[in-house]
Amino acid sequence: MHRSRGRALGVIELIAIAVGGMVGGGIFTVLGISVSLVGAYTPIAIALGGVVAMLAAYNYVKLGVYFKDEGATYSFYKKTFPSTPFAASLIGWWVIFGYISTLALYAYTFSSYAISSFPFAHDELIRKIIAGAVILLFALINIWSVKGMGRVEDLMVYTKMTILAIISILLIYHSDTSLPVLLRNNHHTDLFSIITVSSLTFVAYEGFQLVINAVNEMKNPDKNIPHAIYGSIFLVILIYVVISLGAILSIPFKEIIDNKEFALAAGAKDIMGNMGANLVIAGALLATSSAISGTLFGSSRQVSVIAEDGYFPSFLAKRKRSIPVYAIISMALLSFSLIVMGNLEVILEFGSITFILVSWLMAYANLKIRDKTNSSLIIIIVSLLGLFAAAALIVYYEINSDIKQIYSTCIIYLILTLGAWMYSKFEKNKVDKDVHAK
Repeated sequence: MHRSRGRALGVIELIAIAVGGMVGGGIFTVLGISVSLVGAYTPIAIALGGVVAMLAAYNYVKLGVYFKDEGATYSFYKKTFPSTPFAASLIGWWVIFGYISTLALYAYTFSSYAISSFPFAHDELIRKIIAGAVILLFALINIWSVKGMGRVEDLMVYTKMTILAIISILLIYHSDTSLPVLLRNNHHTDLFSIITVSSLTFVAYEGFQLVINAVNEMKNPDKNIPHAIYGSIFLVILIYVVISLGAILSIPFKEIIDNKEFALAAGAKDIMGNMGANLVIAGALLATSSAISGTLFGSSRQVSVIAEDGYFPSFLAKRKRSIPVYAIISMALLSFSLIVMGNLEVILEFGSITFILVSWLMAYANLKIRDKTNSSLIIIIVSLLGLFAAAALIVYYEINSDIKQIYSTCIIYLILTLGAWMYSKFEKNKVDKDVHAK
């Protein structure tokens, strides 16, 4: 996300930055999966996912106000545990893996909606090819031209918000039932399933951390960081709940489930004709495009910073015209690899559990220095327990739905952990040699 230069960012601008990062196709992605699992309770599950995000945000806010470091997650952990290189390396590897999952999620959603009105809408191969193409496109844009990207991003954010508002109003207007009726017909859903879905939807709230990345360009960080982060999450919860409510009131559940990769477009076409479908498609493409571009822009620079510290391959730190070209290319290739390996649900679960784990580590870091951050021990403990429960529920869901997916997840995290350990050990040995040389 582009940061304004020459002027201080106020809370309204910071909220716009965070909302732009969060509303990046997440609602388009999680809606179909949520309805397939909990039906009419989807708005409640999505709102509970926002509560989990609030728990995570508390620790980010406290650490952000204390450290005031634009490196955010990685820098917070590195500074909290300065004598433990492995901790800094691990958080760096996990954070970047989370961004790779997010890129894959947005690209997959983009391609699903881009071909939703064609006869080959359910063709998985075509969907993955287009997802790879859109990642390549924005990788090239980030490499060759970043000038003016800030204005384009701002325009995308406000345009997609307007489209989402219009979609919500039209869906609710065309509803032919009521929520109480749907809930009565959906009596088989239990609380455990609702909480599980809320954990799966956590990835749709990823992005509020972007506020902290702008700390050097905001006025009054002590007040604006908490106001912007809490305010943006509340606003996004409201947006997601209204859209999901409109969807379940106006679109048959079977249609949402059968077309879960592009549920809103399929339903809007039946209700409002081609105009409605095109409006939803435009909103989804705009939302995912801005999110892909912004995520590539920000995460590639974080990759470069981590590589400069010695925890990633050194070539990723190299820049051309201040642009981390190799980091951008690597992020694009890895996110496309994740798309090739899995489907929408796999990517969603990978992204959610990764950001939940990273958020848990942020809560642990805040616990360690809670006296310095002036944090509530009770709230930290609640956030630790809540985030741990959310991660456990995702794992439980994967075990019962597809045990093979658990094996794949464990292998990926084993690789990430080994990579982080190897680079942390290498960096520690290098530091020790420098100390002895002196």
